[in-house]
Amino acid sequence: MIEQQDEKDLVLGCIRGDKRYQKMLYDLYGKKMYGVCLRYCQNKDVAKDVMQDAFVKILTNIGQFKFTGPLEAWMRRIMVNTSIQFYRNSISLKEVELSEAHGEIWYDDTFSKLSKDEILKLIQNLAPGYRTVFNLYVIEGYSHAEIGEMMGINENTSKSQLFRARVILQEEIKKMYLK
Repeated sequence: MIEQQDEKDLVLGCIRGDKRYQKMLYDLYGKKMYGVCLRYCQNKDVAKDVMQDAFVKILTNIGQFKFTGPLEAWMRRIMVNTSIQFYRNSISLKEVELSEAHGEIWYDDTFSKLSKDEILKLIQNLAPGYRTVFNLYVIEGYSHAEIGEMMGINENTSKSQLFRARVILQEEIKKMYLK
C-alpha cells in the first residue's frame, strides 16, 4: 500500500507528464490491474490489450482524480469500465427472461478445493456476457440495476446471465471432479 503523500506525488508527477512517474504508476499497479482485466477477458492477450487501453485512459484523465478515495480504486473502476466497453463494442447480449433460464444450482464445498488458476480459467471460459455479469456482481459487488445500466441491458437480463453463469460454472466443476 502506497502512503497518501507518496500517492499524491505520484499523481502530480503523472499530471505533469513525467515519464518516471508514469512508469512508477504502471510498476506499482500494473500486475493487479492486469488481474482485474484478466477476469473479464477470454485470454491473456485480450486482457493485456484492454489493460493497455485502460492505462492510456488513466494517464489521459489522471487530472480528474480528486484524492477522495484510494487511487487504486479509481484505477480499478477504469479497468472494469474499459473491459465492459470492449465487450459492448464486440458482442451483444441475448436478452433472456429469468423464467427462461434453466439449470439447477448445486451446493457443495467443491469450489473451495479449486486453485485460483482453475477458477480463473473456468470464468474465462464463460461466454463474454456471462463472464462480465458474473465478475461485476460476484467479484466487484455491483447490483443488477447498476450492471444493467453499465452494460445497456435490463436488470432481469443481468439476473438471468448471472444465473446461467453459475449453472455453467457448477457443471464444469462437476465434470472436473466426477471424472
